[in-house]
Amino acid sequence: MGLRERKKQQTRALLADTAMGLFVERGFDRVTVVEVARAAGVSANTVFNYFPTKEDLFFDRQEEVTAHLATVVRQRPAGTSAVDAVRADLLAGLAAGEPTYGLSAEAAVFWRVVTESPALRARLLELGERSEAALAAALAEESGAGPDDPLPRVLAGAVAGAHRAVLAEIRRGIVAGEPAESVRIRAEAAAGAAFGLLRTGLADYPAR
Repeated sequence: MGLRERKKQQTRALLADTAMGLFVERGFDRVTVVEVARAAGVSANTVFNYFPTKEDLFFDRQEEVTAHLATVVRQRPAGTSAVDAVRADLLAGLAAGEPTYGLSAEAAVFWRVVTESPALRARLLELGERSEAALAAALAEESGAGPDDPLPRVLAGAVAGAHRAVLAEIRRGIVAGEPAESVRIRAEAAAGAAFGLLRTGLADYPAR
């Protein structure tokens, strides 16, 4: 990585970290982009160059997150169904404490900010829809379904919906102050059961 790219990454991290500190302290809806820029020692235009909206400042890893399920499906080993690949990835993330799952006491602060902001709740729903759409595209590509075939979209809704519901259970438990390990154990059980039921009907879709 060159010096210029490294400096851009450092600036991006500085802006996201500065913004998060203000959001946690005062609430997302009560902080402006101008205030974030001032606290970071840059212009508002610089902030917008890196983050087109204030919501992007908060969910600064959203592109990685929304592409994740589709990537898991596309990169799964031969002979593995999409359901099994997503299930295995989710369980591995729970076991490893994947940061984007918010499976820690520290994450409670992050999720409380989301809960208190209509704008962030709306963005969270949008991210879920984008993740589901990307998964549907991957399923359609592998199954050879045409654009008018609703099956990949319907099945992506089932798989992504189960994944999203497990993560929502994590958020609920963490925000309620439950021990992270207890939340993890319950989430693992829910994921195993839910994806086990999905697997019964989707074990061979799409064929690989």
